[in-house]
Amino acid sequence: MTALFPETPEFSGALYRPSRVEADVMDLEIEGELPAAIRGAFYQVSPDHQYPPLLGNDIFFNGDGMVSAFFFADGKVSLRRRYVQTDRLLAQRHEGRSLNGIYRNVYSNDELAAANNTTANTTVLKYGDVLLAMKEDALPYAMDPQTLETLGVYDWNGQIKSATFTAHPKIDPVSGNLLAFSYEAKGDGTPDMAYFEISPDGKLLKEIWFQAPYAAMVHDCAITPNYIVFPFIPLTVDVERMKRGGQHFQWQPDLPQLFAVLPRHGTASDVRWFKGPANGFQGHTLNAFEQDGQIHVDMPVTDGNVFYFFPQQDGFVPNPETLSSTLQRWTFDLSAKSDLVEPRPLTDYRCEFPRVDERYTGLPYEHGFMLSFDPTRPYREENGPMPFQFFNLLTHFNLRTGVSDSWFPGESGCFQEPIFVPRSADAPEGDGYVIALLNNLFDFSSELVVLDSRDMATGPVARIRIPFRMRMSLHGSWSAAE
Repeated sequence: MTALFPETPEFSGALYRPSRVEADVMDLEIEGELPAAIRGAFYQVSPDHQYPPLLGNDIFFNGDGMVSAFFFADGKVSLRRRYVQTDRLLAQRHEGRSLNGIYRNVYSNDELAAANNTTANTTVLKYGDVLLAMKEDALPYAMDPQTLETLGVYDWNGQIKSATFTAHPKIDPVSGNLLAFSYEAKGDGTPDMAYFEISPDGKLLKEIWFQAPYAAMVHDCAITPNYIVFPFIPLTVDVERMKRGGQHFQWQPDLPQLFAVLPRHGTASDVRWFKGPANGFQGHTLNAFEQDGQIHVDMPVTDGNVFYFFPQQDGFVPNPETLSSTLQRWTFDLSAKSDLVEPRPLTDYRCEFPRVDERYTGLPYEHGFMLSFDPTRPYREENGPMPFQFFNLLTHFNLRTGVSDSWFPGESGCFQEPIFVPRSADAPEGDGYVIALLNNLFDFSSELVVLDSRDMATGPVARIRIPFRMRMSLHGSWSAAE
C-alpha cells in the first residue's frame, strides 16, 4: 500500500492511529500475579481501517472490524487478532484500496464496493458455538471462537429476516436466551423496529415488529424479566440527505429522549412510549430492574450531542468541555397516565461504557463498573490534545451506597471498555475482577490490566503486556471456560 493515512485526529495519536495488526502471540508477559481462577476468553473489537479513507478523511466508527481474543488459562494469557472477513473488506482487498465513503451512506461508495456495507466492528459475543461480530447496520458475521476464522453472515438459519441487527443484545441470566432487536429493520431510514428472543440452541422463540414515530439511532437496550426498553437517541435518519452526500445521522436538539417499553410476552399494540428532556444523549445502558410496579433503567446521559461528526442541521456541535455526563436512573411507571419521564442523577462525574455483573442482568443489583473522567487529574502536555473518548479512571460504583472506588493510571493513561469476571460462579454480586485495556498516550503502548473489584484504588493485581499498540476499541465480552 503506497497511500498514507491522513494526519487528522481520527487517524493519529496513540488511540486512533490505525493498527492493522493481525497476530498470534502466545504466553504474554505478565507483571504481578494473574489469578488462576480467571479462565476463559476476553473478546473485543475495534474499528481499524485496512486502507486510507476513500474520501480523504473518515470517522473512527467506519473502520473495518478487528477482533482480539485474549485466552486466559492456568495463570497465562495468549492473544489472537483477526479482521472480520466481511464482504466489504474482501472487496477492498481485491482492489487494494478503500471503496467506501461516508459512514453508513451507500450512495457515497465506489461502484466496486460490496453490497453489504457493514464493518462488523462494534461488539463481539460468543453465543452457542459461534462468536458473533456485530454492527447495528446489518446482520452479524459469525466467527470461530478459537481460530477467529470468519464463517459468514449469520441469520440463525434464515429465521432472522430483518435488514439489521443490534450491536447490543442481552443474555437473560435465567433462561440463557438471547434478547435482540433491529432498528431501521426494513432498510435505511425506515422507522421499523423488531424484537427477537432466541434460545441457546438457536431457535427463534419470539418476534415482535412495531413502528417508531421516526427513524433514529437506537444503539442499546435494557431488559428485565418482563420488559425490554429501547432508548431512541435524537440522531435521525434522512435517506434524501444521504443521496445528496450527507451523513446518515443528524442531531436534532428539539427532539426528546424517546423510550419504547415493550412487554417481552406482548404484542406491538402493547408498546408504551415515554418522553424525556430534549437535547440529551443516552447511549449505553448499565442495567435495568423491576420494583414495585415500576421499571428502572440506569445509563449514562449527556446533556447534548456527543458525536461531533453528526452535527445538527446548521452544522453546530457543542464544545465537549461544555457537556455534562452522569449516570442517571430513568423510572417508567406503566400505570401512570403521563408519558413524561425525568431522570435522576446517580453520580456527579462523567462516565461511559458501563458494565454490570451479568449474572444480575435485568434484576435488582448493586454494583456497576465503568470508565470515568476526572478533569482535575494531571494530564501530560506531551501527550498532545486530549482525544475523543478519553477516560482516565476505571471505576467501581456501588448504587446502593453511592460510593465510587476508582484507579487512576497516571497522566498518560486512557482506558478502553472494561469487563467484569466473577471470582467464582457462586461469588456475591460484584465480587471478582475488572479487566480493561489501557493505552499509554505518551509512549504509544498498550496493556491489559486486571483489578480486584473489592479494591480498585490500589491498582492492578496483574498487568499483561502487549507487544504492540492496540487501537481504541468499542465493545467486548467475557466467555467463561466451559
